[in-house]
This record gives sequence, C-alpha cells and structure tokens, in this order.
Amino acid sequence: MHVWINGERHELAVGANVLDALDTLGAPRSGVAVAVDGEVVPRAGWASTRLAADARIEVLTAVQGG
Repeated sequence: MHVWINGERHELAVGANVLDALDTLGAPRSGVAVAVDGEVVPRAGWASTRLAADARIEVLTAVQGG
C-alpha cells in the first residue's frame, strides 16, 4: 500500500504500523515525534497504530539550537 511520509510517497506492506514507517526512513526511535493524518501518536502507540492506504505521516526530529 502507498503512504505519504514527510510529503514523499512510500510503499509499505498492508497492515504496517508507525514503527514500520520509521524503519522505512531509517529514523531513530528516540528524539522524534510522529503524527498520522494530523493526529499526534504517542510513542506507546507506535507499534499498535496501523496505517491505512494513503495515510499522511509526519516524522519530526528534535533539533538543538536557536
């Protein structure tokens, strides 16, 4: 199935979850926040949050500085 991660189209297996999306990006599992279709997904829910086709996932990374 196709999903959008940070504005780019990606192919994930049917039944994929937020952790699968992070793995696709090679993103770390700490220091990031994830939203699916505009809703923030708490870290505790990443493994249980299944993604639908055409889901829009935003992965935000914490950055230091000012």
